[in-house]
Amino acid sequence: MPRNQFQRMVFAFLTVLITVHAYVFYSLYVVNGATLITVTHSSSVLGAIHSQGGVYTFGHFLPIWAVILIEFGFAFLLENVMGSPCSFCLASKVFDPSKNHPMIFESAIICATVGLMCPAMSFIAAFLYYPYYNGFNIFTLLANWLKLVCFNFPFAFFTQLFFIQPFIRTLFRVLFRKDLKAREELSHEQAHQH
Repeated sequence: MPRNQFQRMVFAFLTVLITVHAYVFYSLYVVNGATLITVTHSSSVLGAIHSQGGVYTFGHFLPIWAVILIEFGFAFLLENVMGSPCSFCLASKVFDPSKNHPMIFESAIICATVGLMCPAMSFIAAFLYYPYYNGFNIFTLLANWLKLVCFNFPFAFFTQLFFIQPFIRTLFRVLFRKDLKAREELSHEQAHQH
């Protein structure tokens, strides 16, 4: 859908902005919420995070906004360097965008992006949230990575395919409607000339 570098960056920015907030919520509330409440004897997840001084990240307790910024930086970089370009190439190997319905091709891109980004971001998260107070062990890191992929992949797949990407694509069409309309008119003119 994005045609130039600026549009690709805007698309990636919007996607990562929503995705990182969804993942931080999912990780803190759904996956680790009960543990945080039990360990700190708090009545809520936010109360638990506040009572322990933040979210345990890379051996320190950081505020939630700092965790969001860190994850946003990694995700935005990965999305632009690996996620978008590689997912388009992978989808193009299976489907031809000029012959297949756009929805099928876009779904293939989303699935390929999740297949690449989920293990990569889970690996980064395994480093960020590793229990460094116990020392470092590569096998513990790999086990934590595998656990994070198992937790994150279903969430990533369903939220990206059914909620986040449809919303981002709709928002993108609204933001760039003039450019998209001009491109559509140009392609109709070219089709009539041939």
